[in-house]
Amino acid sequence: MEEVTEGVNNLAITEPHKKNRIQVSNTKKPLFFYVNLAKRYMQQHEEVELSALGMAIATVVTVAEILKNNGLAVEKKIMTSTVDVKDDSKARPIQKAKIEIVLGKTDKFDELMAAADAEREAAEAEEQS
Repeated sequence: MEEVTEGVNNLAITEPHKKNRIQVSNTKKPLFFYVNLAKRYMQQHEEVELSALGMAIATVVTVAEILKNNGLAVEKKIMTSTVDVKDDSKARPIQKAKIEIVLGKTDKFDELMAAADAEREAAEAEEQS
């Protein structure tokens, strides 16, 4: 969990008013880094916005599905678009697909998170003894 906290603190937020946005890359971090980061964001805010371009879209969808299937999140909004991305090797910009998924907390979010924390603490206590 320390790396998640470190990730939250080190994230560069492009829009200052979007403190609950996670921009997902399919090369930089493992899948469950984003799952745990989204959980942390939902603890701090009522909702989280997952955003990705191109090949990272599959990662965003997978993160959203994991959170939904575990009963932690519900879909609020899904937006797709294309954006122009400047490529240094080409003179003109290329178009990339973009997805934004807004997830909100479920009614049982806090209860499920508390149960998971208690389970993890019990496992750690058992390891130490």
